[in-house]
Amino acid sequence: MQQTKAKSGKEAATISTGAEYIESLRGRDMNVYLFGERIPEPVDHPLIQPSINAIAKTYDLATSNPELATAVSPFTGKRINRFLHIAENPEDLVIQNKMQRRLGQLTGTCFQRCVGMDALNSLFSVTYEIDEQYNSNYHERLKAFISMTQSAGSVIGGAMTDVKGDRSKAPHEQSDPDMYVHINKRTDKGVYVSGAKAHQTGCVNSHWIIIMPTIRLGENDKDFAIVGAIPVDAKGITYIYGRQSCDTRSMEGSGLDAGNEKFAGQEAMIVLDNVFIPNEYIFMNGEHDFAAMLVERFTCYHRRSYVCKSGVGDVLIGASATIAEYNGAEKASHIRDKLVEMTHLNETIYSTGIASSYQATPTKSGAYINDDMIANVCKHHVTKMPYEIGRLAQDLAGGLVVTLPSEQDLGHPDIGPIIKKYLKGRDDISTEDRIRILRLIENMTLGRNAVGYLTESMHGAGSPQAQRIQIARQMQLDVKKQLAKNLAGIEKNTVEEISTDLANYFARVFQPPSNSD
Repeated sequence: MQQTKAKSGKEAATISTGAEYIESLRGRDMNVYLFGERIPEPVDHPLIQPSINAIAKTYDLATSNPELATAVSPFTGKRINRFLHIAENPEDLVIQNKMQRRLGQLTGTCFQRCVGMDALNSLFSVTYEIDEQYNSNYHERLKAFISMTQSAGSVIGGAMTDVKGDRSKAPHEQSDPDMYVHINKRTDKGVYVSGAKAHQTGCVNSHWIIIMPTIRLGENDKDFAIVGAIPVDAKGITYIYGRQSCDTRSMEGSGLDAGNEKFAGQEAMIVLDNVFIPNEYIFMNGEHDFAAMLVERFTCYHRRSYVCKSGVGDVLIGASATIAEYNGAEKASHIRDKLVEMTHLNETIYSTGIASSYQATPTKSGAYINDDMIANVCKHHVTKMPYEIGRLAQDLAGGLVVTLPSEQDLGHPDIGPIIKKYLKGRDDISTEDRIRILRLIENMTLGRNAVGYLTESMHGAGSPQAQRIQIARQMQLDVKKQLAKNLAGIEKNTVEEISTDLANYFARVFQPPSNSD
């Protein structure tokens, strides 16, 4: 099997298992800062380890369930991790969603690979269309990069969100150009870039970072129209690790108090100081007029990727049902009603995401992209529904979810027996098990993994207003008014007579399913 440089210039075999992935992260000379100190080996840091475990699970799922989490690459002809696959038909997108839900169920958190998957898929079609207009060769470069990372089994991080500075000003108008990642210098061999990308999911745990523009760009923003792949340990990159609520519980040696001891998400700021990107890894270089297309296609893919939250929701619903059972209240009608409501909300997230994937259409490149309107509806649900599911989980848990004593108290020879006596629920359930499930609910609704389930649900892939803007653009009110007029007898026109837009609307909405064979 093809070999590739995976870390610090060293040759490495294809990464196939979670253990191999974890080993691939060792020995990289990275500038990672946490709590004001440089972390020489992030793999061994107890606060970082749970986020690494979450990505490792994406490899282990591919091993245990290859039909779900792998695909055959059209570039290498070999079976690869599905997170590195380019969607060749609607079924590929649907299976992505099923894989994402399953991983949410297995980890109860963000497993950090969806951004890279959606970046590769959006770039595949956009580079094709840039080349079509400008006779460039970005698409071939990208295909070579994809083939290399597929053969290596790499983790790709996508970096789109700039720090933005003064939001009222365009990138070129900023008093400090570093508020948006930009090109400092162009050479025959490549470009040098500076700036920062904020709250980047899983970046320290990746092998490559793909930087992309974050907004629509104008003629004067050409130096900000840069897309390129960078090894995470490239010279000039600094990572400033983000704090999470209750994160230091991972460092206390207390598995019980952590709630979810094994898995967590990760965010960091990426600071780029004159970082070099060679030509072979550049996929946009000044084509500002394609920045909006890239942003819109990336967010289209990524907003339906938030079906992962339905998998996390499955865990929280299960924890809520469990604590009701441990409290001896599972048969109460209002308890059952709240669990039904949680399930209703959770399945709404999943159904809109997977519907967007089913209704995919081909791009000029041949890669398929999901339905944009339904993707935005999915993500807009995600900005609201996990919060209500979390509220109901806390309702079912009771006030004890935020007033529990520590694991050290539980283990104390004098205090421990008192806790076990007074915090017991049903006689056949141990106090420790009752505390464990309460800690999990705390972890997911207030603690470390509330980052991925709640706040990330609000702001990831664009804050709520971004989805409302896209939904407004695609509402097709003229189409719907005409439908009403036809039925009311005000006007009667065929689809073609009304407008080309209407014809396209019907063609998109009512197209027969594509044959994935």
